[in-house]
Amino acid sequence: MTVVDQPHARPDLLRPGVGVVTVSTWRVGTPERQKAAVEAIATAWHARDWPAGGLLSYTVHTGEDGDTLLHYAQWTGEEAYQHFVRTHRDDRNAEIDAAVPGIERVALHTYTPYRSGTAAPGDTRIPGCVVVVDVEFDGPDADRQRAWVDAVFDALGDEPAPHPGGIAAHFHTGTDGTRVLNYAEWESAGAHRAALAAPGDGIGSATPLWQRVQTWPGVTGGGVRRYTPALSLTAAG
Repeated sequence: MTVVDQPHARPDLLRPGVGVVTVSTWRVGTPERQKAAVEAIATAWHARDWPAGGLLSYTVHTGEDGDTLLHYAQWTGEEAYQHFVRTHRDDRNAEIDAAVPGIERVALHTYTPYRSGTAAPGDTRIPGCVVVVDVEFDGPDADRQRAWVDAVFDALGDEPAPHPGGIAAHFHTGTDGTRVLNYAEWESAGAHRAALAAPGDGIGSATPLWQRVQTWPGVTGGGVRRYTPALSLTAAG
């Protein structure tokens, strides 16, 4: 099947049939190399048919740090990802590496979509920024993963993206039981910075519900990173 670009470099985060999501990071070094790598990815993928076997979408984001690329791929299940690795990944990566030598592939994690919320039903705003929040726990515990996400929704209140500029929040639980990822869509990076800094009612402010989230037993690490949507591919039709 033919490869097509999705509008606004945006995957369908509520797409039915998604069994697992893989999220990986590449380091490329400079903003110029970020741009070149995205172009090389687009070229390599458009030169080939969409891979059969359960890949639903593949999206690339450029990091605000001027160094990283974030890759977000939706699959029907783990077997679909493993089939792609065996049959389709190496030739694409070889072409990309030839165009942009020295790419460092530093991390890949597998998740299951768990819970999503939007600022308003039918919101048609286009995200200019994706904020990725990683949370790491001290050991596998699926119930704890879900309980932590539920606590975040409690802290956010009735609307999972209540601050001006917030569009949607999509929480994923790691298949190994030790991680949670929030893929949050915002109008802009500036809107997210303003929400973090808002006096009294900013994201993560000193309310009892946010303190509960921030002091959750077993949380050992994590981080917050901002990205710009760059490329999102799927099969035609």
